[in-house]
Amino acid sequence: MGRILAIDYGTKRTGIAVSDPLRIIAGGLTTVATRELERWLAQYFAENDVTTVVLGKPTQMNGQPSETWRFVEPLAARLRRAYPDKEVVFHDERFTSVMAHRAMLESGIGRMARRDKALVDKISATIILQSYMDARK
Repeated sequence: MGRILAIDYGTKRTGIAVSDPLRIIAGGLTTVATRELERWLAQYFAENDVTTVVLGKPTQMNGQPSETWRFVEPLAARLRRAYPDKEVVFHDERFTSVMAHRAMLESGIGRMARRDKALVDKISATIILQSYMDARK
């Protein structure tokens, strides 16, 4: 059973998280410049056993897709074409940035570190992945 990789897509940066081999715990992996994302994924998939890719589904409070959806949906299609052996799924990402900031506050991370948008993106990806895994239990 391969790992699950989660992607919190952003127009500039994309946060990435990955599960442990048993698919129990989500861990923040990295943040990648979005323009480098697909090249980074190709290298990561070549070196690691990933069977599922979870894309954060950008949704507004009223349930309508948000502005970023127009980038995420085509990304999913490209990933499905390039990696037919991997399941590509969407998972609601509403509130993940707010939850990431709260987690940073509660963990005692300093004010300057909390301004690090890359760290927020990586934590958001971790929250998306953990939520996805919890929902599947």
